[in-house]
Amino acid sequence: MYDKLGLIFLVAFLISMAVTPLAIKLAPLIGAMDVPKDARRMHTKAIPRFGGLAIFAGTIASMIIFMNFNDRVIGVVIGGTLIYLLGVIDDLKNLPPKLKLLGQVVVAIIMYMYDIRIEFLTNFFGEGKMDFAAPISFVITILWIVGITNAVNLVDGLDGLAAGISAIAALCLAYVAYIYGQYLSTAAMLALAGGALGYLPFNFYPAKIFMGDGGSLFLGFMLATLSVMGFTKSAAVIATSVPIFVLGLPIFDTFFAIFRRAVNKRPIMEADKGHLHHRLMQLGYGQRRATLMIYGISAIMGIAAVMFSRKLNVEGIGLVGIALMDIYIFLTDPNHVLPQIRQEREARQEVKEAERVEKNLELESEGESESETE
Repeated sequence: MYDKLGLIFLVAFLISMAVTPLAIKLAPLIGAMDVPKDARRMHTKAIPRFGGLAIFAGTIASMIIFMNFNDRVIGVVIGGTLIYLLGVIDDLKNLPPKLKLLGQVVVAIIMYMYDIRIEFLTNFFGEGKMDFAAPISFVITILWIVGITNAVNLVDGLDGLAAGISAIAALCLAYVAYIYGQYLSTAAMLALAGGALGYLPFNFYPAKIFMGDGGSLFLGFMLATLSVMGFTKSAAVIATSVPIFVLGLPIFDTFFAIFRRAVNKRPIMEADKGHLHHRLMQLGYGQRRATLMIYGISAIMGIAAVMFSRKLNVEGIGLVGIALMDIYIFLTDPNHVLPQIRQEREARQEVKEAERVEKNLELESEGESESETE
């Protein structure tokens, strides 16, 4: 296992990259197309929504080929398959939110039965831990799995965003697992990162395919379960604190979305345009720039998680502070400079388009003149 970690990542990457073009061709045949129907959509034409197949295939195939299976790994593969199928059904049939949430809870309960549990909370700044009674452990585990699953699903709003954030989180968690000697979890995280990155070139702006709920639910579920799958009490800091910082951005966005909808007296499961990526778009950054900005914040949080895992708390807190300052800088524009930049860019594009049309008319006019001369 130790000497195959790079191969596990590479195989997942290549399988995902190979399957994505097939998913693009298959999507219209099964009706898995994302047609822009409301103002929340960032695209203006129908785009295949079946990219989750590539991520799922690359990740699971690499795990099956290279990993040594125990009961927990078997549980994760079964749960990942079930959550992916739930997402695909939702993509095709548009399930009611409550029914989709119920399906997620059922899969999370199955994971608890496979002994994938959060049974304690470590003292983040010192020694010792707090063990949970079985009922509390059950509730916290279900909330963790369902919460992270939906957190990744909620940030899937820009081209390449969910896949990139998930890959960053998986790579950071893989490194932390590696330094603690948890090679089974390292391998699984590398397979997940490879699956996400193999699909990403087709999904980065301008996207040729979307992952759909099948892909985003699968990514969130795998991050939630793998982050607590193989860690022992001797590596307790990994099982609780580290994933919270690695996935800090989607967790923050989810909590803020719930708070925002509660204040506005809207259903918690109702979609809106108040997420971080939507706000960056409204400020005029554009999809590619907004996505890269969020990548940067996620990477800083991931590195902070690594610092915390190595007891470098001061350095970790400093990085978290930098990430928060970045978010503040990105979301504030007191001089309204960004809308002005956007207007100037649109004006330049209009001028170029007018020049192109004028040039085409001149060419057509010249062609007609030549025809009359002949």
